[in-house]
Amino acid sequence: MKNLLLALGAGLLAFCLFAAGARASVVIGGTRVVFPAQQGEVTVRLTNEGDKPSLVEAWIDTGNMNSTPNSVSTPFLITPPLFRMDAHKDQSLRILYTQSAKPLPTDRESLFWLNVLEIPPKPSGQQYAGRNTLQFAVRSRLKLFYRPANLPGDAMKAPDKLGFKPAPGPGAALDVHNPTPYYITISRLSLGTNAKPVPGASGMVAPFGDLRLPLKDLDHALASGTAVTFTTIDDYGAGDVHKAIVTQ
Repeated sequence: MKNLLLALGAGLLAFCLFAAGARASVVIGGTRVVFPAQQGEVTVRLTNEGDKPSLVEAWIDTGNMNSTPNSVSTPFLITPPLFRMDAHKDQSLRILYTQSAKPLPTDRESLFWLNVLEIPPKPSGQQYAGRNTLQFAVRSRLKLFYRPANLPGDAMKAPDKLGFKPAPGPGAALDVHNPTPYYITISRLSLGTNAKPVPGASGMVAPFGDLRLPLKDLDHALASGTAVTFTTIDDYGAGDVHKAIVTQ
């Protein structure tokens, strides 16, 4: 029995190490997709950096992480939706807006998610004959922002419009208000003149929406005038630093 438990433990450890080492060979050009409505379509570039071909499937969902190509309904078409990528080759995905029975808002951005599923080939060769193998299909998920034409303001300057207020109720927290028609992603936030980082203070604020950020390790409400330094992710996936103050 002891030997059996040791064998099971060794197998589980090997599985965990293999799973931790699994990574995508198919790399997406960029960390997000911005879809300007006036263009009608955008192109996303993929590169297979692995040494073996892969089968790739792509689809767009509205936020369900458990979505599949057969379960989604969005006003977008991807071509090609399913294809083989040879090693060290590139492939372009065309994403087209196809309209829908329920038109998207024209006064703000809409958020979707681009899924790219990489299915590796079955191991072949004499060394695999008669052996059990473990394979992983790797799915990458990127935000896709549909941006209507003629939105007021500038998406790159929208973070400077954010408002920060102490959240009411028990526990220290910060309410962030977004008065712009753009989605804004906060990846890092610091408080005070010494810009002390707040662990876990990150998230995305919807257009004309609000986001509550819990302030860990802070046992008191923020005072009006407290300096806020925060980093946002721009259209190109780069981090931009902005400054603001807490108001009542």
